[in-house]
Amino acid sequence: MSLKGKTALITGSTSGIGLGIAKGFAAQGVNIVINGFGKEDAIEKELKELEANGIKAIYNGADMTKPDEIAAMVKQAEDTFGAVDILVNNAGIQHVSPIEDFPPEKWDAIMAINLSSSFHTTRNVITKMREQGWGRIINMCSAHGLVASPYKSAYVAAKHGILGFTKTIALEVAQENITCNAICPGYVRTPLVENQIADTAKARGITEEEVINDVMLKAQWTKKFVTVEQISGLALFLCSDTAENITGTDITIDGGWTAA
Repeated sequence: MSLKGKTALITGSTSGIGLGIAKGFAAQGVNIVINGFGKEDAIEKELKELEANGIKAIYNGADMTKPDEIAAMVKQAEDTFGAVDILVNNAGIQHVSPIEDFPPEKWDAIMAINLSSSFHTTRNVITKMREQGWGRIINMCSAHGLVASPYKSAYVAAKHGILGFTKTIALEVAQENITCNAICPGYVRTPLVENQIADTAKARGITEEEVINDVMLKAQWTKKFVTVEQISGLALFLCSDTAENITGTDITIDGGWTAA
């Protein structure tokens, strides 16, 4: 089955992994709703590049901590395209700090964006998916949904929660030609990770180069960062006919990190 003409809503997609996934889907003829923060001219440029694939792309700047804005974003997508066929819950933030210094407001923000926003988006798209008898939900998780690292209490907790949420939704819609899966990447060199390198260096009292080699890529046995193109390819596979019986699972793309 071709994905051409379907619509994907991808949260946190004005940069990094989300934008890479948007580009991958657009190249297959999928209409795109991007979401996230950024300068207006940069977002307009991204929309034009996506539409160069012969599809329609729109932007919604919904704050992923606000359920009403999330609901309005889904409504805009449905009003524009008829339905959200593919939902990619990708929005996320990070904060690295020892637990005794971890700001409570950072915990709350990470839980809201990295976990609760996926509940709100899924809750709002599922009715249309059920009505049309087809849907694909992909939750961007992390290797940290399977294993922990120090100084990332909120992020690790939220990503573990995403895996439980993924399994639950998959069971609820299993007989309606809707799948729900989680992708668990290792380290991808995105703007989020670039910031994390500096924060981790400060938290551990080491250099940024040591963070890359001795912390991040130490866990990835390939000694390579995962690329956004590799993640986009996996997301496309999960939307294919071949993957229609893959649901409720987590798929790692982590250079062997969680195999050890």
